[in-house]
Amino acid sequence: MPTLDDNLPLTEEEVAATPSAFPGGGLVVDQRDMYNEEAPQQVMKLGGLIEVAGTDTLKREELAREAAALQQNTPVIQGVAAYIRKCWDDARSAKEQTVEPRMLQSLRQRRGEYDPEVLAKLQEQASSMVYMQITSNKCRAAASWLRDALGDLPWSCEPTPVSDIEPELEKQVTEQEAPPVLMQAMQMGYQPTQKEIMDLMEAMKDDSSARVQSIASKKAERMTRKMQDQLIEGGFQEALDAFIDDLATFPAAILKGPVVRTRPALRWITNEVTGKKEVIVQDQYKLEWERVSPFDIYPAPDASDIDDGYLIERHRLSRSDLAALRDVEGYSPIAIDGALAEYREGLINEISVDNEREMAEGKATTMSENPSKLIEALQYWGPVQGRMLVEWGLTPEEIGTDFDPLKDYNIEAWLVGNYVIKLQLNPDPLDRKPYYKTSWENIPGSFWGNAIPDLCRDVQRICNAAARALVNNIGIASGPQVVVDINQIPKGTDISDMYPWKIWLSSGGRAMTPQAPVSFFQPTSNAGELMNIYNTFSVLADEHTGIPRYMTGSGVAGGAGRTASGMSMLMSNAGKSIKSVVASVDRVLKPAIERLYFYNMMYSDDEDLKGDVNIVAHGALNLAQKEMQQQRLNEFLNIALSNPVVNQLVGPQGIAYLLRQVVDKLGLESSKIIPTPEIMRVQQYLGQLAAQQMMAQQMAMQQGQQGQGQSQGQTPPQGLDQRQLMNGAPQVNTTAG
Repeated sequence: MPTLDDNLPLTEEEVAATPSAFPGGGLVVDQRDMYNEEAPQQVMKLGGLIEVAGTDTLKREELAREAAALQQNTPVIQGVAAYIRKCWDDARSAKEQTVEPRMLQSLRQRRGEYDPEVLAKLQEQASSMVYMQITSNKCRAAASWLRDALGDLPWSCEPTPVSDIEPELEKQVTEQEAPPVLMQAMQMGYQPTQKEIMDLMEAMKDDSSARVQSIASKKAERMTRKMQDQLIEGGFQEALDAFIDDLATFPAAILKGPVVRTRPALRWITNEVTGKKEVIVQDQYKLEWERVSPFDIYPAPDASDIDDGYLIERHRLSRSDLAALRDVEGYSPIAIDGALAEYREGLINEISVDNEREMAEGKATTMSENPSKLIEALQYWGPVQGRMLVEWGLTPEEIGTDFDPLKDYNIEAWLVGNYVIKLQLNPDPLDRKPYYKTSWENIPGSFWGNAIPDLCRDVQRICNAAARALVNNIGIASGPQVVVDINQIPKGTDISDMYPWKIWLSSGGRAMTPQAPVSFFQPTSNAGELMNIYNTFSVLADEHTGIPRYMTGSGVAGGAGRTASGMSMLMSNAGKSIKSVVASVDRVLKPAIERLYFYNMMYSDDEDLKGDVNIVAHGALNLAQKEMQQQRLNEFLNIALSNPVVNQLVGPQGIAYLLRQVVDKLGLESSKIIPTPEIMRVQQYLGQLAAQQMMAQQMAMQQGQQGQGQSQGQTPPQGLDQRQLMNGAPQVNTTAG
């Protein structure tokens, strides 16, 4: 590996000697950090406040740009960059024609703002600017409805119907002897029939399968807890909340993850000299989840799903975010250093939607186009034909052992300005992208569906028009209109000064046709008719969106809604429209959580977590059965506690299991209230041991009393056999001798 001289940039020969692409699936470059080497002077401070880059820093930035330019000036990098730009232009052109105008309309509609062209016409007409927040109310109700349906943990790991565990552990579980009760009975002379032996063997197989399933269930529970911790630390809940808001607002909502990033974290260590605890800042890898704005996702023009064709995400990174990628595997530190050095003032390629998007999102506009000095990056996911990779300069060995020039190879590439900072084969074994998409109303064959603003846009416009006409009419009809004959009013008279019993002076009265100099008339009020129009179309919004107003408590449902049972029936029927949406969210969550499960199966060192499990999303199940399941659980627990026969069949272990389920539903820690099964078994064994010891003591006392009676000439009663069973209990023979 060539080394970097402090005074000389890399030569073309040194760059050529550096491996360039795809060994192990990643772009391998010189891993030297251009900013971590010692320098006598990085910056100069004037007065302790103003920092100015020193000559040494400028020199090192120039070296970084030169080294990056040599690395990037290769056929492979140039071919990748040109290909990404072409795909970006095609995807952006297709999206800005139809999808982006709809997204802007939806965003303004939820915020209660008119489109610029409509606002200009209303201002020209001096009309009222009232905007009725029907769409905003529906979106808030839908988001709350979804969050309630999904619950706190809308998924879990569950073992498969016939789970597989480690062969050694399965052999240990399945190889078992006959039950101790049967062995004890056979020692006492009991001879089972052939049918009983066959039934016993089948029961033993079922018991072994149940024990295997029990072990698999415990592994699934451990995996669930591990993944839940990872999701909480990775911001999954925050990303899911934003995803739900996007689902109600935009034609599509996108969730992304898990993404590996390096984040600083506080760690407590023991100082070897002082022996005291000290806190340090240490970088660590974290799996993170995030919501991707629909404005920043660009699918292929003919794509109908995430994994259909290529996909480009547009990033706006801060300098610190870009610098943090240098230590992540697969990224090129030299290319990142070159981008940081060249784009010191940021790099944002403005597109047509940017200004309108910022205004619709309510962001403050400044004179500076990029006040935060953000750097734009394009992240490309998609297929590239093997023939193109060879044309770019890669060898078949670098691409893969099963190279086929006609086969498509899925890659991930990052383009920052003129720099390709990452190029690798898709690490997912199934070539899936780490994005998950759904819509409020999915349209088959289309990437973008319909959102709530799309479904009620016409209704919103009609209600706005009725409300504006109502406000304008009320203003005009709020008082009488005045007609003044200026020919009869003396000059200089203040005609706006009106009060009761005012005397009007008139000049040049007409004797033939007398006419009042001032007359009044009352404009017609159309408030009632306009209110009927508004109410009619606002009710249509409930039908178009499937979200009735009584779900938010903002309206009273008539008819059946007057009774509690009728309201419950109405809410149940309204829930049918949301079930399809929840089911689509479940279809998004399942592969998202499965990706985290596969990550743990491949890279985790804890074998107790790994098992044969399925990821089950409970969103639709929670919506339909959450309350019913809790009610049925309470009913069964009452039966098990009150019915002696059921209580005996269930036993203490079953009662404890039911109690744990009830306590967990209450949000309490069942382990602090109810003993675990292992502890209960130990307690049961100790109780049996104590009972046997007490029985043995009683038998010893009885034998002592009997021996004393025999010494006095007494004989034991006939029919009483003093032999003991295997467990120490007396065997009583009730047959008279």
